[in-house]
Amino acid sequence: MTQAQRYLLTEVDSGRVAHQDAAQHARAVALAIIENVARVIIGKRDVIELATIGLLCQGHLLIEDVPGVGKTVLAKALARSIGGTFSRIQFTPDMLPSDVTGVAIYNQKRGEFEFRPGPIMAQVVLADEINRATPKTQSALLEAMEERQVTVDGVTYPLEQPFLVLATQNPIEYEGTFPLPEAQLDRFLMRLSLGYPTLDEQVAIFDAQHREHPLERLQRVTTTQELVQAQSALQLVYVDPSIKRYIAQIVEATRHQPDVYLGASPRGALALYRAACAYALLRGRDYVLPDDVKALVIPTLAHRLILNASARVKGLTSAQVLNDLLTRIPAPGARVR
Repeated sequence: MTQAQRYLLTEVDSGRVAHQDAAQHARAVALAIIENVARVIIGKRDVIELATIGLLCQGHLLIEDVPGVGKTVLAKALARSIGGTFSRIQFTPDMLPSDVTGVAIYNQKRGEFEFRPGPIMAQVVLADEINRATPKTQSALLEAMEERQVTVDGVTYPLEQPFLVLATQNPIEYEGTFPLPEAQLDRFLMRLSLGYPTLDEQVAIFDAQHREHPLERLQRVTTTQELVQAQSALQLVYVDPSIKRYIAQIVEATRHQPDVYLGASPRGALALYRAACAYALLRGRDYVLPDDVKALVIPTLAHRLILNASARVKGLTSAQVLNDLLTRIPAPGARVR
């Protein structure tokens, strides 16, 4: 073996070690967040894992469920676990877009306008009861969620990284609410639902909150810089061309279902692709399996589908439509890489 060959092998080995170290570090960051949030949200580890996958994918999360199941607590626990700046926006019907983005105020002493940043100018933003704001105010989030920037009076202000919107809404009470339009829903990587606790979990919640809420004692377990590094590690996950095609077939099929008026967008396909990479990383793998894709189809795509009138009359849901698609689209088999 020549000196050049030995040098090349050394470079390959060192690159492989760096690859493994970065993947292990990202997994350690994700597991630390999961374990920390699980101290507050009892019995919902699967939902916490999905929320953490959303953080790894640099995606925004829509937490939708009935009142009192811990939507706001989950959002706060995630924010405290990763540190960084945090703000909460309590959406109401009388809010204006400037209440979200900020406003330029004239300074008489300096003779010029000064920008007063709104609550959106934080790294973690809790948009509580987002569907109570008018569509005009809801649209103030569109640019921030997609482009990580805010434009006020023709001036663009970049948002600090990482930037995450954790929105909550109640799907039961419709009086005084404004349903999120498709353009807004499509910007959420996942829609999560907590559900009611079991009998034993409810008793455990009594014990945990007997003296004080465990959220008050929750500490930061990672930094925003470490989270950004973990987000970059998704690039190291291998996705076989057959699995890429499998994801594309699932998304394409949603656009041709007879019960679907509007199928998933290319943004939805990218969301499923990235979420599958994060899911594999969380499982200790640097490659994606078809089962990873199947596990994330409903959280990433269900809220992006609009069913037609006949499907709603039949009582069908987006989740049922997607489950039907998964049974009809063959998953790729194993092959030599």
